[in-house]
Parts: sequence; structure tokens; C-alpha cells
Amino acid sequence: MTAKLESLIKRELKLGRETYTVSMSPEGVKIALKGRRKGREISWETLLSGDAELTQQLKMSVDAYGGSDDE
Repeated sequence: MTAKLESLIKRELKLGRETYTVSMSPEGVKIALKGRRKGREISWETLLSGDAELTQQLKMSVDAYGGSDDE
């Protein structure tokens, strides 16, 4: 049985050498380096709508094109 997400839940996540704090709330998800306040945040609506995936694909496309202005 699952429980309703009614309040903030924090968990620690280790990826490679870095440790992150993952915070889930009814509003969305936030991931930040452990001990830091600023991080990446995304709402549930954005995540479920597919906008997050579209943004990531756009970024990858710009990076692949060579998004630097060194010419």
C-alpha cells in the first residue's frame, strides 16, 4: 500500500563522489548538493507533461550543434 505525499520527504543520494539531498513534496522534486540550499527543482506538472524531457532534448541538440561563439 502506498502513502499519500502530504509533506516534505528528504533522502540522501550518493552519485560518484558527490552526495545530494533529494526533497519530495506535493509541489515537486528538488535535488541539491548536500549542505547547499540551491539546486535543481521541477514541479510534478512539468515532469508529467513531458516539458522536462523536451527541454533536455533541446539542450542536447544545441550542445551537439556546437553552442559556442568562438568563431
